[in-house]
Amino acid sequence: MGHDAFAHHGLGSSALMVIGALHLRSGQTVDDLVGSSSVSRATAYRTLRRLALHGLVRQTDQTWTLTPHALEGIGLPTHAPETAPDGPLAQGWDALAHRYGTAGIAARRRALHVAERAAYREALERLAEHRSKAVVIVHGGRQVLVPAPRADEIPSSWHSPDGSVLDPATGRPAADWRVATDGRLILITPTDQRSYDELAAAHAEALSEWESAA
Repeated sequence: MGHDAFAHHGLGSSALMVIGALHLRSGQTVDDLVGSSSVSRATAYRTLRRLALHGLVRQTDQTWTLTPHALEGIGLPTHAPETAPDGPLAQGWDALAHRYGTAGIAARRRALHVAERAAYREALERLAEHRSKAVVIVHGGRQVLVPAPRADEIPSSWHSPDGSVLDPATGRPAADWRVATDGRLILITPTDQRSYDELAAAHAEALSEWESAA
């Protein structure tokens, strides 16, 4: 999957699955490939036609095999009647990526992920700066918690109309974050011990007690 030729708008991941299945066991029918490559029948037919156009697979009766240098992305003439002009023989994975316009997409994706991780760490560091030990005062013989600033507030520019959080580095929605109806930031993780409603209720209670004491 590191080759740009297998990107979504290129040969696609299904082509990699079919090539891998035929590499492990040559001479498979479409029915065989449905099971061995974990793709649907329609996807298998479509993928085989695409690979055949580039000379990466060939058909003998009902079975399909890889051409000798298919694993290197080098195509050879096949028995398919539609070889060229719509499908010139492949001359390597990089050449195929350029043909499909997907060259460089993996590098751009890695750069995007690096930027997303950096923005995420920066956001966590900003949230961590607000964390402090609980402060209480004694009022009427009982301790009252002094509410700390909510550490989940985020700039309005990070809000999107559908309630998702926009990554400040990329401008794209961050899948693990949401903005609640009161404008607070929610991190959705499997380890959350309390629901957002419970956290909001606890903060509201502490704020009410503090205002009463003040």
